[in-house]
Amino acid sequence: MSGESVPGLRRDAIGLREVLFQSVTAMAPAAAVAASIPSGAAFAGGSLPLSVLVALVACLFTASCVAELARQLPSAGSVSTYAAQGLHPAVGFLVGWGYVFVEALVPPLLLLQLGFTTAGTLHQEWSSYPEDLWWPWSLAGAGIIAVAGYFGVRASARFGTVLGVFEVLVFVVFALWLIVKAGGDNTLSVFGTSHTAKGYEGISGVFAGSVYTVLAFAGFEAAAPLAEETKDPRRTMHRAVLGAALAIGLVYVLTTYAMTVYVGPDRFAGFSASGAASWEGVARASFGLFWVLVFLAVVNSTIANANACATVSTRTAFALGRIKVFPELFARLHTRHRSPVAGVAVQCAVAIAAMLGLGFAYDPVTAFLLLATVIVTVVIGVYIVVNLACAGYFLRRARELFHPVRHLLFPLLGIVAFVPALLTAAGLPVFDFVSELTAPVSYAGPVVGVWMAAGVVVLIVVSHRHPGRIAETARVHLDETSSPDPRQSGAAQP
Repeated sequence: MSGESVPGLRRDAIGLREVLFQSVTAMAPAAAVAASIPSGAAFAGGSLPLSVLVALVACLFTASCVAELARQLPSAGSVSTYAAQGLHPAVGFLVGWGYVFVEALVPPLLLLQLGFTTAGTLHQEWSSYPEDLWWPWSLAGAGIIAVAGYFGVRASARFGTVLGVFEVLVFVVFALWLIVKAGGDNTLSVFGTSHTAKGYEGISGVFAGSVYTVLAFAGFEAAAPLAEETKDPRRTMHRAVLGAALAIGLVYVLTTYAMTVYVGPDRFAGFSASGAASWEGVARASFGLFWVLVFLAVVNSTIANANACATVSTRTAFALGRIKVFPELFARLHTRHRSPVAGVAVQCAVAIAAMLGLGFAYDPVTAFLLLATVIVTVVIGVYIVVNLACAGYFLRRARELFHPVRHLLFPLLGIVAFVPALLTAAGLPVFDFVSELTAPVSYAGPVVGVWMAAGVVVLIVVSHRHPGRIAETARVHLDETSSPDPRQSGAAQP
């Protein structure tokens, strides 16, 4: 992976389609439908479709804020740049520090899921296959992602587009099939509160279900770090972020409705991510070999999500390396593919080390839960900060573009929506439906705390030795090689 420094990432390499699916695959729709959203059924029961709809509306508030900032500040630094411009460069650095860390952990998370899902399914079909032989599949996935990243954004984004189309298509077709099979059992009552689980009657069950469902939307912002490699980034980023959140949210509503009416709203509280009462279980029992497509869609989703988030982590690290608050190694680009090859190599090494280290130290499922808790906790924290940054940016730097609904009300509602999700992800029992985390998953909090404390130390050292570098987190490099419309570019650079 030899390379040398070049002026920048490849400009105008991809368009709306690829960028849209960057966010779509980062949301991992197949994995979310099959494994994440069903966790809300224990609370919302047969009213889970309403919970999903509530979560969609709630997430669109934050997606709108990200889209607004992405239009004004097209940068590979994305959320780091937004926080630096809207709040303070020091906050921008800490956001970038946390964001690149957890995005680098998403590939090992998904590779673990790829491994144990594939091994478990093969063991179920052929008992001679060892259920604990998960790691070869994980290593194969790591190799695929590394190769896609090495060949640059066109290769990785187009690869993600193909994978994304497949997984969405499988679940949409299956959902429509379920709706047809449900026949006269189709009912709009699932969008009311009459089918919630016992002990969580009424709106409380819907609220609890929506909190767990909100976590399935994480990743809609993943298009933003590709801004410097995208055609017409100001317009494209805005459309991609909002489009992905809305489109996949509607897929979540459709698929959840379909399975709820097929299983039966009053029996849906027992629906889960595995066993007979699950997506794969229903497919196996009633739809013959269609379960193979469901299985392949989930496996496909793990690779697509890992690929998308590897792109996010390497671009964010590139942006921080470019301004020398991260080692300059991360800003090293391949002379031909213009990919951050050093970042790709480090990402691959981190993925393999975390995957094998945690997978063998515990087991792949426990390692998955530990990494998932770390990731979701930080990502939701980033969303809350970005909502604040949206209000700060348009109030302080782009007052002429300020709109009270989009730039003040929506950020506030976005924060309100994500605070319960943050408490739930962290296992803080503020609500009665939140379960306290047990070891080793409970180690997630200290891990995040140590990493962010280390970031504060780095911030202090860099601010003392090179004070101008932290201020560079607010820099929009794309503006230096283009002449944006003043009405769109908003604030002057610091």
